[in-house]
Amino acid sequence: MIGSQRADRPRGGRMTIARSRGAASGLLLVLLGIWGALIPFIGPNFDFAFTPDQPWIWTTGRGWLEVLPGVVTVIGGLLLLTSRNRATAMLGGWLTVAAGAWFVIGRALAGPLGLGDAGAPVAADETKRVWLDLTYFYGLGALIIFLGALALGRVSVRSVRDVEYVNRAAVVDTPAHTGPLPVTHTGPVAAGTPVGDTPTEVIDPQQQPPRRRGLRNLFRGRGDRTLVHR
Repeated sequence: MIGSQRADRPRGGRMTIARSRGAASGLLLVLLGIWGALIPFIGPNFDFAFTPDQPWIWTTGRGWLEVLPGVVTVIGGLLLLTSRNRATAMLGGWLTVAAGAWFVIGRALAGPLGLGDAGAPVAADETKRVWLDLTYFYGLGALIIFLGALALGRVSVRSVRDVEYVNRAAVVDTPAHTGPLPVTHTGPVAAGTPVGDTPTEVIDPQQQPPRRRGLRNLFRGRGDRTLVHR
């Protein structure tokens, strides 16, 4: 009994989710991660950079404080975007939250940890300085944390749509028998007919018209005879 119940249980169970659950957040997080990892190298081309204000210059501070959290955000976003497993999607969400938090607090911890310096914003006025801080670190990290937390909330709750998705997947994966069922003929054979020469044909149970049952067939199953002798 227990084995049959386990066999009838849909594959994946509670851990199976639709891929669309984290698709939107995952795509946005991938784009934000690409921005965070590449903007320090291409920003100087648009006069929008931190020192050193030269394109494609690698520094230790850029690697630890911008490239690393950007790459982690991209990985977490891809997990949210492509995974149909709840645990894997939640791992992607936590990766993005951690990366966003590092964007926010990384500059403050870079000095004590010896991770280098992100540089100073190249700005002639305070407005541009604020925009650089927001788009490179604080605002970018806060937005990543928000989207990661939103994705975690969506994938951690088992909704009615998840149950319906699992049931639909189980129905699709279950092979359906559409043809007639071959059953051994148990009826009488006419006298003098050689064994093996009796012509038979398979009758589809759905097309076979209902027949009246006599007293002799009262205790026989309804689906016993699907081969009719001519």
